[in-house]
Amino acid sequence: MPTDLSHIRNIGICAHIDAGKTTVSERILYYTGKTYKLGEVHEGTATMDFLQDEQERGITIQSAATTCPWEHNGREYKINLIDTPGHVDFTIEVERSLRVLDGAVAVFDGKEGVEAQSETVWRQADRYRVPRLCFINKMDKLGGDFEFSFKTIKTRLGANGIAIQYPIGQGNQFKGIIDLVTMRAFYFDADEKGAVVTEKDIPEDLIDNAREWRHKLVEAAAELDDHLTEKYLTDESAITADEIRAALRKGTIARKCYPVLCGAALRNIGVQKLLDAVIEYLPSPSEVEEVQGTNPRDFEEKLSRPHDEAAPFSALVFKVVSDQHGDLTYMRVYSGKLAKGTRLLNPGNGERENASRIYEMHAQNRLPLEEVGAGNIVAVVGIKKSYTGDTLCDPEHPILLERMVFPEPVISMSIEPKTSEDKRKLSEALMTIRREDPSFRFHYDDETGQTIISGMGELHLDIIRTKLVRDMKINVEVGKPRVSYREAITRKAEYVRGKFVKQTGGRGQYGDCSINFEPFTAEQAKAEDVDFTDNIAVVNEVVGGAIPKEFIPSVEKGIRDTIKTGVKWGYPMINVKATIVDGSSHPVDSSQVAFEQAGRLAVQEATEKCGPVLLEPIMKVVVTVPNDYLGNVTGDISSRRGMILDTEDRGVVKLVTCEVPLSEMFGYTTSLRGMSQGRASSTMEFLEYRQMPTNMMRELLESEGAGKK
Repeated sequence: MPTDLSHIRNIGICAHIDAGKTTVSERILYYTGKTYKLGEVHEGTATMDFLQDEQERGITIQSAATTCPWEHNGREYKINLIDTPGHVDFTIEVERSLRVLDGAVAVFDGKEGVEAQSETVWRQADRYRVPRLCFINKMDKLGGDFEFSFKTIKTRLGANGIAIQYPIGQGNQFKGIIDLVTMRAFYFDADEKGAVVTEKDIPEDLIDNAREWRHKLVEAAAELDDHLTEKYLTDESAITADEIRAALRKGTIARKCYPVLCGAALRNIGVQKLLDAVIEYLPSPSEVEEVQGTNPRDFEEKLSRPHDEAAPFSALVFKVVSDQHGDLTYMRVYSGKLAKGTRLLNPGNGERENASRIYEMHAQNRLPLEEVGAGNIVAVVGIKKSYTGDTLCDPEHPILLERMVFPEPVISMSIEPKTSEDKRKLSEALMTIRREDPSFRFHYDDETGQTIISGMGELHLDIIRTKLVRDMKINVEVGKPRVSYREAITRKAEYVRGKFVKQTGGRGQYGDCSINFEPFTAEQAKAEDVDFTDNIAVVNEVVGGAIPKEFIPSVEKGIRDTIKTGVKWGYPMINVKATIVDGSSHPVDSSQVAFEQAGRLAVQEATEKCGPVLLEPIMKVVVTVPNDYLGNVTGDISSRRGMILDTEDRGVVKLVTCEVPLSEMFGYTTSLRGMSQGRASSTMEFLEYRQMPTNMMRELLESEGAGKK
């Protein structure tokens, strides 16, 4: 395969649940010669969905990476492809894939257009500044409507979509596509699994439509390129297909426009043209901005690395998969070259790593490599202490690339091993899952003697439970899912003192500090340029050496640890700022432990004065419901303390957008099916933490026997 950077594309396929991402990926593998039979999601035979859970449930759970060749205009290209999940519980998989990709294909359902989860994925791609193509899939579906779906890209995403194709027929009449750039029609032979593509003239009955859409395309392309603007104003017909492609490529890479294509992956229509568009419009590694980082020895110093094999080596780990032959560490190589057996540095934890073997991945199959250069995505064996989000680099030229942000879990449940053998295996198994999945957390509760696991949703925890029981053969009893609440404060308290004095005969302990404690937000932290890790800010404003310099970190640690573990009810506290303003010390008895305790006491004292409250996770829920059942659904949402924000018409169904507390949403999917005879569906994603009503808070604390702290 080519090693020239301009002939490499790193792309991801991402979209809403059931828009057909995995089917599109399977067709790409088939047409690029990577598989010889078509895998189907509904039959559980998809190559990219190789986990047993994925095949049984017909959903994608983890992103799968593969490398495939594609020939375009007589040249060989290499496409590194990542198929990502659509379900909101696995949003972390999408997040970490987008972080290392140069481009993405956003897939939309031709009947539904832009759906709730499509918006989430689109926002994630915006955050990582990823250029995109849009592929309106399922044009063969009853009710498939290209113009409606195209309009939703503009209205719901606010994106500058530019149609470069138009469908020939819709629903079961869908036969092929019109290429608006060349003004030719393409048909895909159903008997040959779509592999035979026939080029013809545009059908007579569609020529007017095609000309109208072509005019819009030329107009949009002219807006992206000053040279074309002049040509467009003087003679629109003089603009060539190559000039349109060049303007669109420039606009797509700059994220000023998003070319829109269409097809039906299940019926093998349009996928080859999608691959051509990936080559034509999405950037190669050398066309994206240099990767940014900092000097690990001096965080103030900004560094960057060019996408060049001659530069010092740097790579980002974006996924770790446990394997019987040792962990597979997936990484994106940004600069330099990596030969097998090379020693690498992880600048985040200072550990030296050894890349003993390098593989090019094809879902769960692998091809060994001697070396790999910039711009590639590979899996490496031999990495022991580097996890998702870590940087690996040349020890002589260290650089720390920007870390990924992982969402906090919103739901937890208890698990208890049945035998002492299971107990021994459990902690090791949980560590393995945590290494693979950064959105998963677990801790041991001393009071109840239970292990608590936390994740992004009911499905997420259910899959982890299945993994423990079926794949890792550990027998566990599972408790009911519980909501992860948070503590917060409602007002400010100044000069609250925490004094720790202990006399034990001989040398005593003495620590004394005073703090200001107040509610704080991420916006304030940004404005004041304050570190807001874990939604906590701790600031030192002690003057005149009231607390000796060497004890300040101990006070900060005492404050942070206490806030993190929860002050009043045992839930982590968020959105607070503690400012250390004063204190005193003893020449003999002061110690780091004493000042840590003083910080802890100050926080406990201050919390009582600041009006502590509980916050609960609020979910954004979007329900798609037929008109006949709208009353049932809205009534049910209100009874769950939900707030309906918007009801939108979508043909014969309504789209209800609302905000509902997570605690009210357990088992919602089942009850929604019941009240709509199985015809309504919903998606749910975490929105924010919000203060609980006082009566609900009282009920919760009484039922949990909380308030012990």
